[in-house]
Amino acid sequence: MRKTILSVVTALALTASTLSAAETFASVNGEEITTKDVAQLLRGQNVQFEALPKESKDKVIQQLIEKTLLTQKAMKSGIEKDAKYKEALDKIKEYLALELWMQKEFVKVKASEAEQKSFYDKNKYKFKTPDTLEARHILLKTEAEAKDIISKLEIAKNKKGSFEELAKKFSIGPTKEKGGYLGKFQAKQMVPEFSDAAMKLKKGEYTKTPVKTQFGYHVIYLENKEVAQTLPFEKVKAKIAQLIVQEKYGKIIKEEVENLKKDAKIVIK
Repeated sequence: MRKTILSVVTALALTASTLSAAETFASVNGEEITTKDVAQLLRGQNVQFEALPKESKDKVIQQLIEKTLLTQKAMKSGIEKDAKYKEALDKIKEYLALELWMQKEFVKVKASEAEQKSFYDKNKYKFKTPDTLEARHILLKTEAEAKDIISKLEIAKNKKGSFEELAKKFSIGPTKEKGGYLGKFQAKQMVPEFSDAAMKLKKGEYTKTPVKTQFGYHVIYLENKEVAQTLPFEKVKAKIAQLIVQEKYGKIIKEEVENLKKDAKIVIK
């Protein structure tokens, strides 16, 4: 539960500034529908209202209008006098008090520049971009067939064009019709034998010996290669600050709970 509340509070803290100046979209019997109402409705859906097409925005507003009308009817019915309503309201008040208190405590937690830099220096491996390849391949059943393809490539003037034609004609792989094109992919996505051979190539080169894998024998042509590199501190400092704040806050809440337990009278039945 603590993790759930923390995630909610984190989201609230990140969006609080955008909700302070509420824009009004409609009013129902004098009751305004604002950006805050929209945010509550879309909360947890990973959708930005501003990015929605007009038709979808209109549907959201209509949904809120209908909700407001039903809420007004419910309040006029005297539902607030119902015992279940009062009980539910008390629970909501408890949850809201906890949520707002946690939000207030969360915004107090900061990550200094020195803390961010220290985290970066100790965890540089976490901020590495992966080795990325863009390649083609010709998959064959036997080593002899693969060697024959390599021989044909050696005498070809247009290596890339010839590779594509040979792939379409001889490859038994699913990318045959695309000239053996595999697209861009992380090296680690392929079996080690394939990725190791491809990583040794330079742009525009092909493997001069067949590459054996569990799928057969490959001839690989490298179109492009991006070697793994560590992202600079400035590019990841915001993410680091968020990680540090969340970790600090988690510890603060845990300590607070432990201290409260010491002074509390707890009876488990």
